[in-house]
Amino acid sequence: MRDKDLVCGTHAVIEAIRAGKNVEKLLLRREAGGDGIREIRAMALERGIPWQPVPVEKLDRLTRTEHQGVIALLSPVDEQDLDEVITMAYERGETPLIVALDGVTDVRNLGAIARSAECFGAHALLVPKQGTARLGSDAVKSSAGALMRKPVCRVSRLSEGLNRARAHGLRVVALTEKGSADLHATDLSGPLVIVLGDEGEGISDPVLRLADALARIPMSGEIGSLNVSVAGGIALHAVLLARRG
Repeated sequence: MRDKDLVCGTHAVIEAIRAGKNVEKLLLRREAGGDGIREIRAMALERGIPWQPVPVEKLDRLTRTEHQGVIALLSPVDEQDLDEVITMAYERGETPLIVALDGVTDVRNLGAIARSAECFGAHALLVPKQGTARLGSDAVKSSAGALMRKPVCRVSRLSEGLNRARAHGLRVVALTEKGSADLHATDLSGPLVIVLGDEGEGISDPVLRLADALARIPMSGEIGSLNVSVAGGIALHAVLLARRG
């Protein structure tokens, strides 16, 4: 993590939040108290900023600067509203395509997926505010800059975002080994959300239950699973081909 991704100290963090900086997450020392910490917690609750209690050793490892028990993790990636992204796509006469990530915690995978999303014409990434790789400078670098060009929509829970997308007429297609149909046999022509999950756990059951279709990528090798960013690239290419007829 780079120093420019961090703001340290109670006063500096409060001012960063007030100034509208894109605070992705707050790390607070366990059992930290005082007026400054209470104010930060209240501001985080009001603005929907996730925060996590951590041991002081973790804060010490992240920075040599005096942190006073609080560090804000900043992201250079601006957040955009999911409903606005979908509405604007429709208004341009385009067929919305959103890539949703469920538990993808590796920065390099997130960056590679963003790069594929840019290359294959997806309109945005949809990611939960917690349980996802950081959208910091390392992710931007891994995406070859795609995260600075491709809208990113963050939601408290992925299920919330999927339900909002469905309200706009998007079908949810989950890419999973549990799929009953091969990807090439799945209807990918209309407004879509493609859901990708963590390599280890896969897509969570609550998200799978929201899917309109479960699709799998046919394989012939012995390993039986793909890196999530590779799977995402294959799925997005399949959508592009389906839409070109």
